[in-house]
Amino acid sequence: MSASVRSILEVKGRDVVTIGPNVTLAEAARTLDEHKIGAVVVVGMENRIVGIFTERDLVRSIARSGASGLDQPVSAMMTANVYRCNEASTVNELMEVMSSRRFRHVPVEENGRLCGIISIGDVVKSRIREVETEAEQIKAYIAG
Repeated sequence: MSASVRSILEVKGRDVVTIGPNVTLAEAARTLDEHKIGAVVVVGMENRIVGIFTERDLVRSIARSGASGLDQPVSAMMTANVYRCNEASTVNELMEVMSSRRFRHVPVEENGRLCGIISIGDVVKSRIREVETEAEQIKAYIAG
């Protein structure tokens, strides 16, 4: 059985780096660098998700506008239509969605509010733990 998002968050924690939609791209880039992360969740009122801003969005902005693009607000370049999951979502579901839609970060939402984030690295680590556990169980069964 595939692990749940809840089990991943219990191990890694529920802290999420967030920014507001009016933060400049330069400020968002500093936040990514400072926290050594690849994405920040953009939140509005009551910690509700309004977008996600990633390294890919930053590169796209610089490619289109050059350095002057760094002065525009995150809301101009963020992905506004954010795929979200909930704590009951499974690792297998996330692997499928992340692979097919080509993104590496999924915010976790409960009751309309941000409560965590899952990265592709989190998914891979969880899947490796599952495979290792299965292998141990098979070895124990064979050894009798």
